[in-house]
Amino acid sequence: MEWQLVLLFIFGGLVILMATAMPVAICFMFINMVGMFIFFGGAAGLEQLIVSIYTSLTTFLLLPVALFIFMGELMFHSGIAPLLIETVDKWLGRLPGRLGLLAVSAGTTLSTLTGTSLASTAMLGAVLVPEMERQGYKKPMSLGPILGSGGLAMMIPPSALAVLCGAIGEISIGRILIAIIIPGLLMAILYAAYIIIRCWLQPSIAPAYDVIPTPLSEKLLATVKYILPLGFIVFLVIGVIFIGVATPSEAAATGAIGTCILAFVYGRLNLEIVKKATTSTLSITGMLFLIIAGARAFSQILSYSGASQGLSELATGLPVSPIVIVIAMQVIILFLGGFMDVVAIMMITLPIFVPVILTLGFDPVWFAVIFLLNIEMAGTSPPFGLGLFVMKGVAPPDTTMGDIYRAALPFLGCDLIAMALIIAFPELTLWLPGLMR
Repeated sequence: MEWQLVLLFIFGGLVILMATAMPVAICFMFINMVGMFIFFGGAAGLEQLIVSIYTSLTTFLLLPVALFIFMGELMFHSGIAPLLIETVDKWLGRLPGRLGLLAVSAGTTLSTLTGTSLASTAMLGAVLVPEMERQGYKKPMSLGPILGSGGLAMMIPPSALAVLCGAIGEISIGRILIAIIIPGLLMAILYAAYIIIRCWLQPSIAPAYDVIPTPLSEKLLATVKYILPLGFIVFLVIGVIFIGVATPSEAAATGAIGTCILAFVYGRLNLEIVKKATTSTLSITGMLFLIIAGARAFSQILSYSGASQGLSELATGLPVSPIVIVIAMQVIILFLGGFMDVVAIMMITLPIFVPVILTLGFDPVWFAVIFLLNIEMAGTSPPFGLGLFVMKGVAPPDTTMGDIYRAALPFLGCDLIAMALIIAFPELTLWLPGLMR
């Protein structure tokens, strides 16, 4: 069978199954069963599918997925996040768009602990939106910064989706986790710059208000108590990978232990919280593992049928610059992001795009960072980005989806600027991984 017909069969079947509202992972598994049966020789193909599922899941490379999710769930259920936000708030003066800047700085800080963008958006929205409304902030400045900053959890390690991206694309997870640091900080800087400039040009969108001065001693005490321990956990996750003393799996384990210790020291660790965090972790991890198993089998079908090779040859044979092909990939991902779940986009595109990227001679870690940034944008892309609906859940009752869409657009613009810089200057992503031991 020609590889073009294989792609038509696979994606046509996926579209039909997804239209029935069947879970994405189940859709892929059904397609995998049919594909394995056809391309791998009947019953032998189904046996190969079982072997593929077993080998793809029985690896320590996937351990960070569960542990990063556990860190985020424990942070969410223990209620440590508001303590961090209050500490950051003490250091901000009467800057234009003060609460918007608080959302960005707190979102950057929380990203190093939560690891999941939806949890970060929910926490920031629940804590900051009511205060923004009381101070007279207009919706573009009360909703937008939280939508943008919530997505930073995907771009600042630990990031469960970065691990998932590495697992599905078969790219070094450790190098991806280090590579996303500078792009994540770049996005935070762009968000802050936009907030300051817009509030300076349009003061009515975020009215200034009196702030009770905080003594320096109180600021320093809160920083030592709530911010410095965060730095220690960041070292347990990222530092040990960077200096070469731990694998991503080992680093995830030390980070999870550090988060448990932090919650215990703050007096917020009890059996009920551990139970809630563990239950949520098992539920999310089970779903992600099913997705990984389906994606690996999907990649095998594409490879064995010749579809991956055919697409690679087609891409390299096009009379355009290779970077144009990379940009075209990002347009496809961004388009899909407006209608599909980010994990579904990963499953569909990574098995196809990564072989093409390797054939074109690009660094897969660089591509993974761009891909993650685009996936982060997908979470806040109208009309169906999941982050938009999480924001709707914590926003004031009079907030419409139109308000949320308009608030998200400027921050999507900042993301596009960050993506353009990363494409133009690959060292923004490859410099830190190049220093790893």
